[in-house]
Amino acid sequence: MQTSQNTPPTEPQHRAGLANELGSRTAALTWEDLPAQAVRWAKVGLIDTLGVTLAGSSEPAARLCAQSLDLANGRSLLLGSRRRVGALDAALVNGTASHALDFDDCNNTMGGHPSAPVLSALLALADEHSCSGSEFVLAYIAGFEVETKIALAVNFHHYQKGWHPTATLGVFGAAAACARLKGLDAQQTATALALAASFSSGIKANFGTMTKPLHVGHSARNGLLAARLAAAGFTANAGSVFEHNQGFLDVFNGPGTYDTDRALAAWAKPLDIVSPGIAIKQYPCCGSTHPAIDAMLQLVRQHHLNAGKVRQIQAWIHGRRLQHTNRPLPLSGLDAKFSLQYVLARALLDGHVSLDHFVGQAHENSDVRALLEKIEVHPYDSSLFPDTNHFGGAVRLTLEDGSILQASVEQALGRTSDQPLPQALLEAKFALCASTVLRPETVEAVVSQVAQIEHLSDMRQLSELLAMTTT
Repeated sequence: MQTSQNTPPTEPQHRAGLANELGSRTAALTWEDLPAQAVRWAKVGLIDTLGVTLAGSSEPAARLCAQSLDLANGRSLLLGSRRRVGALDAALVNGTASHALDFDDCNNTMGGHPSAPVLSALLALADEHSCSGSEFVLAYIAGFEVETKIALAVNFHHYQKGWHPTATLGVFGAAAACARLKGLDAQQTATALALAASFSSGIKANFGTMTKPLHVGHSARNGLLAARLAAAGFTANAGSVFEHNQGFLDVFNGPGTYDTDRALAAWAKPLDIVSPGIAIKQYPCCGSTHPAIDAMLQLVRQHHLNAGKVRQIQAWIHGRRLQHTNRPLPLSGLDAKFSLQYVLARALLDGHVSLDHFVGQAHENSDVRALLEKIEVHPYDSSLFPDTNHFGGAVRLTLEDGSILQASVEQALGRTSDQPLPQALLEAKFALCASTVLRPETVEAVVSQVAQIEHLSDMRQLSELLAMTTT
């Protein structure tokens, strides 16, 4: 196997370079290559992302982002409004809105949220670049595959190092998707990916603040910009932007911590959108907390628990996930989304975890604060879950009478395509989110149109529906 002059010889690389390989595969992907399951899951990802973006459009992160830009009239819709602006600005604002509630989908390979950066870029582009529903879906699946296969090469060292993969890897997905929708050839697509490598950014230190959803908007905008620049003839080091000793892999990960051959061998075998697939969130908070929430709600529903009768709460999730969710006293609604203690308290007190729990000063509720003092959280070991399981959650309650209640889940409901969220719950979630800005009849029309998206002649028909707001 050929090794470039600037690449550490100990790290195996593919002969053509990762950007060129992914560029070729993205440009070559056709509708006929897509299994029916991929199209079905693309519809799931699209309807879920549209819903959480519409709901997130009124959040401060999205509003302040829009206010801080010099917005000019254009053809791309700002979701949650009737306003149309330039595609780059729409991608930035919509991308921020898509993640503002932390309610958007996840993917186990990526260690993050795959659809928000890709679809935020594609929706903005589709408004200015006429395309059919099938072309849109193909581009979405291509971008999803690129970002998750890069993730397969770099995770979970990349994740543990402190990068926010939704942004640092999502920018590649957005770039590849936009390149595919614009019909760029293999070399142009590789150039777009090389440009995206210089645009990649996002660190976990900003979790629990408005900057986390801004990461998504930034990656969506920059992915679209990368495709535009490549189409215009802009140059970048597609030959070794990943493999160079000062390239993406060594700078973001470090020598010996990645394997690009692993990613390329797994390309479309199966498509990542099929397996492990898209994780649809039931709760509008960090996905790392969801298995423990599921376990807590099992106990609440089985035993009709009264929080006043609980003396102590212990919870376990994977140590990698506990690093950013061990927040015993959240200081804001956004901070509370990343507090395992807070969401468990809400699940026990209210029997659910909902959007209202992260609004205003809800995190300062006196009953919640009293319960937080009783909660201990820990990383689990092999005595609770196999070493290969990174997605489990367990809860143990000690009641005032000394009795013990405990429950555990291997993974949250909806976490993979093998355990999907039922269609009825998916549509109920969309209706809950979309009804904040769309009329009931429009909500139903959007669901129907997405269900038949492969037959849509022009994606701007969907855009026109989404602009039919309640205000």
